[in-house]
Amino acid sequence: MNRLITFEGVDGCGKSTQLRLAAEFLQARGEQVITTFEPGDTGLGKEIRKLLLAGEYLPVPEAELLLFLADRAQHVREKIQPALATGAWVLCDRYSDSTLAYQLAARKLGDGAANLHEMLSFAECGVSPALTLWFDVPVEVAIERMKQRAAAGEKSTRLDDEAQSFHQRVAEGFTLQFAEQPARIKRINAALDIAGVSEQVEKVFREFYSLS
Repeated sequence: MNRLITFEGVDGCGKSTQLRLAAEFLQARGEQVITTFEPGDTGLGKEIRKLLLAGEYLPVPEAELLLFLADRAQHVREKIQPALATGAWVLCDRYSDSTLAYQLAARKLGDGAANLHEMLSFAECGVSPALTLWFDVPVEVAIERMKQRAAAGEKSTRLDDEAQSFHQRVAEGFTLQFAEQPARIKRINAALDIAGVSEQVEKVFREFYSLS
């Protein structure tokens, strides 16, 4: 059974909080759960994350894409594959759907090369998610949440600080992916409060994996 589950959505959608709650839900059932994220959850990945998100150096869109793919390949080989081999559930904060939404849709790289989807597949090293939760929220709401995080002292990333039009293109990218792959990607109404969103997540888990 493939137990790689990815959590996706625009910045500010609440997916990271829901990933933590989903892990607690599974652990309460006695399941072995590994949580991870992209970019940056390996030693090499931490250095790639700095290059991608700190803003000290500005990568061109093509370089940005390749850095994300490099992080993913390292992440899959070093963390995800070994965890899945033990039979654990692996909950991952962002994966290839984010690359499709951020780099191919928002950066408009999808029109430039016919083999980009093959590159994404190559970086996955044969590991694709069985289930993806897409946390759908209006961009205006997501941006307001990011402002609230910043006011609370959380440092924003270079991608957080992109224009609203960029985040809108990201949202449109996720919407298109959902339309193309409804069997794998399940929409979560992320405009609700934390408890309301968590209830939806648990319902999807129970139905998709036939959990009692």
